[in-house]
Amino acid sequence: MATISTRRTSAVCGVKGAALGETTGLAGRLLTPEVDGQQVAWPQALAETAARLRQIIDQHGPQAVAFYASGQLLTEDYYAANKLMKGFIGAANIDTNSRLCMSSAVTGYKRAFGADVVPCSYDDVENSDLVVLVGSNAAWAHPVLFQRLAQAKRDNPRLRIVGDRPPTHRYLRDRRPPSRAGPGSDGGLFAGLLNALAEAGACVDGFRDGPQALAAARGWDVARVAAFCGSVCDEVAGFYREFIAAPRAITLYTMGINQSASGSDKCNAIINVHLASGKYGRRGCGPFSLTGQPTPWAAAKSAGWRRCWRRTWILCQTICSACPLLGDGTAGADPRAGPPWSCLPPIGPRRGQSGSGSWVPTRWCRSLTATRVSQALAACPLGIVSDVAAQTDTGRFAHIRFPALAWGEKNGTVTNSERRISRQRSFLPPPGEGESGLVDHRQSGPGAGVSRGVCLAASA
Repeated sequence: MATISTRRTSAVCGVKGAALGETTGLAGRLLTPEVDGQQVAWPQALAETAARLRQIIDQHGPQAVAFYASGQLLTEDYYAANKLMKGFIGAANIDTNSRLCMSSAVTGYKRAFGADVVPCSYDDVENSDLVVLVGSNAAWAHPVLFQRLAQAKRDNPRLRIVGDRPPTHRYLRDRRPPSRAGPGSDGGLFAGLLNALAEAGACVDGFRDGPQALAAARGWDVARVAAFCGSVCDEVAGFYREFIAAPRAITLYTMGINQSASGSDKCNAIINVHLASGKYGRRGCGPFSLTGQPTPWAAAKSAGWRRCWRRTWILCQTICSACPLLGDGTAGADPRAGPPWSCLPPIGPRRGQSGSGSWVPTRWCRSLTATRVSQALAACPLGIVSDVAAQTDTGRFAHIRFPALAWGEKNGTVTNSERRISRQRSFLPPPGEGESGLVDHRQSGPGAGVSRGVCLAASA
């Protein structure tokens, strides 16, 4: 029998469990498929979806269709969405809102290590001498991890925690990092730390990009960093001394770092500090990017991080059932069509061509530039949305809407911050006519038989 940590179980129950009942109600849920504002049965909705997509593809070609996915999807959903877009429709226009939060982290890791790998894990938090939280409100956004931090602090009073958000300050903080200016000031703070490491002779051998990184950081002395961060020299110098002296240090960072025009560069500023100091690849050390969604990494691992362009915003939760009406699954994305378009800017016209449609499993109008997204979706001839909520900013532009499942109703896998694949089992039945996503929709209506193109094993 598997052993479960009582400490971690109680944290899950105490922090998350107390409010779970409030998240499982059906008030405001989208429970039935809709076509042009009218409730219809699944077979009719799927047939209409396939017919309209077929018409768009016949008139404008496969490049007229794009998917905008979400880090809320399961890994299996991403696989099916990619298969549909690239195999059946024949285009590569699929992107995801994970790109707005985690692509900076992925880019930083790839620049540093050549691949999207994380050189640390959650267990390192409990085995470190110094934990730096930057751009992270862990007390609210990662409450279970925050409880582990609190317990680690109780178990090891010598553990120092540096946090830049008020809840962290109030409960755990030993020091506040000297970065109080506007967006981007964190980059200057860590560039200065790299310079301080060099001046203190604390850099290790073997940092391949060391000369280039150190040259870029040269000139970021304590005085310049303090002015840049809106801090004072004593605070900056004290933080630097503490990091240099700590035998083991881990930096936890999330959206406050990633969601920025300079997000990738700030990620690398953090990673460079750990590479230069040798505080990575061993227990209690490393640059650790925390995810903002259950499975944003599935987008990268399933080749779903593509530049999604304008023509079709499609919520990736249900379209798989319509696949047989769109082709035999062997179309393949044509490389001669050029690179897939990015969701930034959203669904923009391609060299004067008219737009057609899109499929969206996320609240797109809550992302990016809301006005531009709304204008683009309003002009889109076909919009397909899959969501749990009946009323959303994005759903009001949809011509076809499918009811999706909430997290407690889903059954599949997700990939967390340390890239560990976790099994997610449903504990609530699907409400109304809600379906379990792209995987189960293969068996619905005109989509029956799509399993020849999308091969997934039954749930374990």
